[in-house]
Amino acid sequence: MEVYLDNSATTRCFDEVTQLMTKIMCEDYGNPSSMHHKGVEAEQYLRYSRETLAKILKVNEKEILFTSGGTESDNIAIIGTAMANHRTGRHLITTQIEHPAVLQPMRYLEEQGFSVTYLPVDKQGRIHLEDLQNAIRRDTILVSIMHTNNEIGTLEPIAEAGELIKRTNPRTLFHVDAVQGFGKFRIYPVRMNIDLLSVSAHKIHGPKGVGFLYINSRAKISPIIYGGGQQRGMRSGTENVPGIAGLAKASEIMYANLDRDMEHLYELRDMFIRGVSDLEDVKINGCMGTDSAAHIVSLSVKGIRSEVLLHAMEERGIYVSAGSACSSHKPQPSATLKAIGVDKDLLGSTIRFSFSVFTTKEEINYTLQALYDIVPELRRYTRH
Repeated sequence: MEVYLDNSATTRCFDEVTQLMTKIMCEDYGNPSSMHHKGVEAEQYLRYSRETLAKILKVNEKEILFTSGGTESDNIAIIGTAMANHRTGRHLITTQIEHPAVLQPMRYLEEQGFSVTYLPVDKQGRIHLEDLQNAIRRDTILVSIMHTNNEIGTLEPIAEAGELIKRTNPRTLFHVDAVQGFGKFRIYPVRMNIDLLSVSAHKIHGPKGVGFLYINSRAKISPIIYGGGQQRGMRSGTENVPGIAGLAKASEIMYANLDRDMEHLYELRDMFIRGVSDLEDVKINGCMGTDSAAHIVSLSVKGIRSEVLLHAMEERGIYVSAGSACSSHKPQPSATLKAIGVDKDLLGSTIRFSFSVFTTKEEINYTLQALYDIVPELRRYTRH
């Protein structure tokens, strides 16, 4: 049996997505900037995609900016905001457990003379709203907080944070990295006081290399890519029409079946957690209730290196992750696990299991049986 449980890294495309993209690449392949019929056809796909995504978020379609994915969306949101508002202030706020696509731009801005406050989190990975309120200053131009943690699945109090930010300093923009949350939760930027929202297609059964950034029409933000002036000059370059249409189609499918699919995923998650509870010296990281995403479980297995367990599972046809796929080739311990206080001897012994709408109970049972076989065997080996 082959069991793919690395869906936080990437997901299998929906059949409807690949069919639509194939049609566009082979038949409706015009450049949307061209004036002829083929160009008009391509532009219609962009219009359909904007309308679809705007309807899901309950925003204006002109507020949707297509990008190459979550990393670019985060970079535009953070660096673009800093460039446009540096005369107003040079202070930014984020958390200690953000994705590198947020943390690295923040560190870049620090090198450019900006000041960044990194909020701590509790043992479940959640910020304290009091810390956020105390960190906001008159010169704070941006707060960036992720919706769903990509390693442990913890949900941040986004709506409460948004209200607090606008009450404390109405000029401060609020950016949310929703790469792991979009498609799994209903997110309404206007209602939640979100000014900027990052999304990536390949986390929701769409194609790799495409995403979008919601930008509130009142937000002051500068482009960081220049060229032919596409997308009203905010992100130049010929639009990835098949990818954008695939993103919209995947989003449409995810939200059409959201309640049913999330019930299924929470059932799988709870089934998995109950199943591993009898394994000796195994710890679940993060929240376990409704404050956590349905599709992510972080498991620390004492005495077994992550890579060793990962490859032992792979030999059984089970594909999991040792952490964030974007940093899995780097030797340093996870910043998220360190921030939530995971014991030092468990930092290198943590595996992430992440499910999708395609995951079945049969696959969960097979994975649990493999863990009960593999973990004692590996421990006997390491003790010798």
